[in-house]
This record gives sequence, C-alpha cells and structure tokens, in this order.
Amino acid sequence: MSPWWWLLLGIGVAVVAVALYDVTQRRHAILRTYPVVGHLRFILEAFGPELRQYIVTNNDDERPFSRDQRRWIYTSAKGLDNTFGFGTDNRLDSVSDYLIIRHAAFPEPPLPGEPRDADAAFAVPAVKVLGAAHGRRHAWRPASIVNISAMSYGSLSGAAIRSLNLGAAAAGCLQTTGEGGLSDHHRHGGELVFQIGTGYFGCRDDRGGFSLDALLASIEGAPVRAVEIKLSQGAKPGLGGLLPGAKVSPEIARVRGIPVGVDCKSPNRHSAFDDVDGLVEFVETIAAATGLPVGIKSAVGEQEFWSALAARMVATGGGPDFVTVDGGEGGTGAAPLVFGDHVALPFLRAFPRVYRAFAEEGLHEGVVFIGSGRLGLADRGLTAMAMGCDLVNVGREAMLAIGCIQSQRCHTDRCPTGVARRSLRGPNGPRRGHG
Repeated sequence: MSPWWWLLLGIGVAVVAVALYDVTQRRHAILRTYPVVGHLRFILEAFGPELRQYIVTNNDDERPFSRDQRRWIYTSAKGLDNTFGFGTDNRLDSVSDYLIIRHAAFPEPPLPGEPRDADAAFAVPAVKVLGAAHGRRHAWRPASIVNISAMSYGSLSGAAIRSLNLGAAAAGCLQTTGEGGLSDHHRHGGELVFQIGTGYFGCRDDRGGFSLDALLASIEGAPVRAVEIKLSQGAKPGLGGLLPGAKVSPEIARVRGIPVGVDCKSPNRHSAFDDVDGLVEFVETIAAATGLPVGIKSAVGEQEFWSALAARMVATGGGPDFVTVDGGEGGTGAAPLVFGDHVALPFLRAFPRVYRAFAEEGLHEGVVFIGSGRLGLADRGLTAMAMGCDLVNVGREAMLAIGCIQSQRCHTDRCPTGVARRSLRGPNGPRRGHG
C-alpha cells in the first residue's frame, strides 16, 4: 500500500481507539455521549478565556451560573485544582449588593475532632437534631450540613438520579427524592428525604389523592430519614409541577402511577389539607405513622401564612420539624417564564421573613431551617448560614458535578449530556451511556 493508505489506516485506528476510550471512561459525560467529537468542547474550552476576553463575554456574564462558577464546581467535583490566578476579575466597587466576608485577624483554631489540614475533606454535622423538638421516634442529627436538593426521577434521568444517590452515599449527605416518587435509582446507598408533592406521586390512591398506606409502602425498606411536604418551589411557586409528556416513559409512569407519554401536571395546591390547621394535622399524621421527622418546603410570597403557621405550632405543640425555604432563583426543568423570573422572593429576602416569624414565637431553636436556591457556591452558602440556616440543599450545582453543561434544554428530553433526559435513547436513535 502507498504511504497515504498507511497514514489513513493509522488515523482510523487512532480514532477508533479514542472512541473506545471515550465510551468506557467514566470521568466526562460529554465524551461518553459524544465520543471523539466531544474533545472539541475541551479544546475550545482551553481557549475560552482568550475568546471571551477579545470576542464574546467575560467570566461573570453568563447566567444562571457564570463560567467562573461552573469551573469551580467542575474542578471541585473532580478533585482537581480549583484555585484561580491573578486576582479577582469582579467589579468590587460597582455592585451595591456585592457580598464581602469580614475575616478575623486571629482565626479560630480547629475544633476537637476537626482535621488541622485546611485541605482535608470532612463532613460537618448539623447543630440541631432533626425531629427532637417534637419528640419524633426516629429523630436524628444529619451528618452533613450540605445535602442534595429535590430533583425528581423524570425531570432527571435514571442514570443521573443513581449518580446523585451514589454521591450522597460517598459524601454522607441526604438526597431529597423530589415529588416524582421513590424509584429503584434512589436505592444505591444514599440516605433519602421523601418528598410529597401536590400530585402525591408514590403515595396516592386510585383517584389521585393522598394515601398513607401507599406512603408507608413506598418508604418500606428504603433508607428514608425524613419526609418533606412540598407546598411550592422557587422556580414555579404556586403553579404545581410539570413533567412534559415527552419525558414520561413507561418506568416513570409506573413509579408515579400516571399514563405514559402524557403531560404530568401537579395541582397548584394540596387536596389533603387547605389551611394551616390542616397542614399541622397532616404533618402530625405522617409523623405518627412513620416516626420520622416531617417538614415543609416552600417559596415565600405572602407573610401571613408563616406568621399563622408559627402561631398554630405554639398553640398545638405540633407542626413541621424542619422548614425548607426555596428562593425565587431556584431551578427547575420546566416553568413559564413569568413564574421563573418574577414570582416569589429571592432567597436573601425570603429567608429572613420566615426565620423572623418563627423567632417571634420562640420556635427558632427547635425548628431546623434549610436553605435552597443557588446556595452551593461557597459565598452564598456561608451567607445562608449566617442568616440562620442549619442546612443548605444544592440542586443545579450537583447536576453540574455529574456532567450538566447548562445547555438549558431540561424540558425538551434532548439534554446533550443525558442528565435531564428520560433515557439513553435520543431523537436520532440510541445514545451511549453517561457517567
């Protein structure tokens, strides 16, 4: 053969070798989904700072997570160098609400049991015991102050839910199931918070109402440590959940108890209760049957609800063991633009109002407060803790850690990395797996 044929043969062998490596490695979701050509992303990314500096945007222009923030998440998740060089490129003097952390001249030494090496990884347990204030049978202290927020199987793929659960097991943190029910993908060692939404998926009767027996059956044998009643979330407050029919596969339909391929719309309110007294009674019913701590999750709008809830908790001695406050900047797979952009208070305005309502009734020392809404970034998480949060939940940051590239196609079932796709079969045929 001529030298050209040998050259082409060598190139072909090299391409096949790279493709085989890409589809078998488990470090980069992009390469598993798009072998060979996926390397172009990393090549372009390597020149990203130069391209943005002279042609496109700077490191802090992109939303909802900037290039700098995504780089920090990616490198931290992979255990790589997550430091930045040459100082900040933020405009510190031109933003009125820019966070400044006041450091101490003489930092506190490590507490007993904490590693003295600043780079050593260790879990920080919660200060409060979850469920202790109301004497729940299975009250316990969460082992990690950072946990995985509610993301349903259906909005995320089975592989993504499984990856998050394996990560929760490795990190010793909690994973909230989301309102889509408890699937087999949630059972890989990570401890769970079972979320009950307005559609009662995983705990519903034949007519779509709440069933305590169905709830007990769903959590039996699963490592469920708490139950969360979802009133609303920051990305679509007061609207109810929406899972497009394109993402309702037979398996998802089985887990949720709904028809295949039909839009799955949760009501905007619960049918099991319709006022504060009913909510408190609902919480106590579930807690009595399961022995687990039971809490609520909500975005923040009207203040009257929180004041009324705190007052009734004092009067009855019952009510939620924990309160998850989701800011209006929270994420979701699908929501109308006006809800995502304009309904519900952002976290920094929402949380103080909730905390104050409980503090005025003397409940703030017993209730566990959880913050949610882009709090996985260190500066925002620290701010949440300073405001009174005992725990923070992270959602999109966890998605980025398992391969999300912020393509914002979550609602289309065409997620390029498979994180928010219902299966590994795309519109053009079978897709390869993703890590």
